[in-house]
Amino acid sequence: MTDTMSHDRVPDYLRGVAEDFDRLGRALGRADARNAFGAVTRLAVERVPRARAASITTLSHNRFVTAAASDDVARQADAMQYELGSGPCVDAIVEHTIYQPKDLATDERWPVYGRRVASELGLHSMLSFRMNLEWTDLVAGLNFYAEEPNSFDDHDLAEGLLLTTHAAQAVTAAHLRDRVDNLERALSSNRDIGTAVGVLVAQHKLTRDQAFDLLRIASQNTNRKLHDVALDVIDTGALDVTPHGQP
Repeated sequence: MTDTMSHDRVPDYLRGVAEDFDRLGRALGRADARNAFGAVTRLAVERVPRARAASITTLSHNRFVTAAASDDVARQADAMQYELGSGPCVDAIVEHTIYQPKDLATDERWPVYGRRVASELGLHSMLSFRMNLEWTDLVAGLNFYAEEPNSFDDHDLAEGLLLTTHAAQAVTAAHLRDRVDNLERALSSNRDIGTAVGVLVAQHKLTRDQAFDLLRIASQNTNRKLHDVALDVIDTGALDVTPHGQP
């Protein structure tokens, strides 16, 4: 919160933040983990009007990737950092900190990147935050880019921190929701396969291992998923293990 924000505007400011974050939460409720990143970058450029573009960088298995970006300018600016192995977004993630370079063209911490991004893309200011994605195998960072030097003030820094914190929780929730959905589908599939095994055991006096092997053979010979074969057995009681090769 900056000193220029009067006391009587604080409730309006907080209300605006709460409403926007609630809107983000509703959007993320309809999105998978990957689409959640896109929702975050769209809100980022709305909440920080000085930002020309925004992106989310992820690090997994020692590889940096732009998971979402507001436009191609942000993607290009990210890619330069990945190529060089250094830059505010890369270093914010690796060093678990926040970077706010005022003028990349003259910043001695990233001399090569700064000159390139300023001359080739016309970007001079950045805000980069590490995003703490608990319960996932990802490390991520939220990046803001601006065309003018010294574009971001303390208010923008506070907005970025709030957004990063909320977004990390929302993206983690979306990621966990995807994992739960996948687990539920796997459990459902396994129950159906178990039921089909039981049908074959009862009808043909087989052991469970023998019945499961027959399901696998039928799946292989008919080029169908094991779960689909199991559903047929449940519905019809029949199992086709005849090879379906080309004539």
